Amino acid sequence: MSFINLILTMKKISIFFFALLLISCHSNVQQEDIAKLNGYWEIKQVKFSTGKTKDYKVNETIDYFELKDNHGFRQKVMPQFDGKFQTNGIKENIKLVENDNTFFIEYNAKFGKWKEEIISIEDSTLVLKNKDNLEYTYKKFKPFSFK
Repeated sequence: MSFINLILTMKKISIFFFALLLISCHSNVQQEDIAKLNGYWEIKQVKFSTGKTKDYKVNETIDYFELKDNHGFRQKVMPQFDGKFQTNGIKENIKLVENDNTFFIEYNAKFGKWKEEIISIEDSTLVLKNKDNLEYTYKKFKPFSFK
């Protein structure tokens, strides 16, 4: 193999891996996945931009999302032992926005406006990322059980 052919081959391999990297970094969230956002979500872990993580074993509050036709709200609630939820009544208005095949939740509350990217959403796991590159991993909340 000549030196020029070797360089061309290496260039093709580099382009292939770069394209693969771009594809793998792209969000895999689809419009039909968005309905999974509805319900109760408990924070499991926060990943900081430094790569360090903070795990949450027990949470006093959880997030309740209600979304219909790409509009709705998020509310902090406190699960009770009887299966009910207590809340302070404050709701953050949310709107789902799609930009270049990436989905964002835009929040609008009395204390400010912000948005988070939906990195992934499955039946039992939700990952959101904010503008400061904090990545929040949630798990579907399971009610208390003493059985």
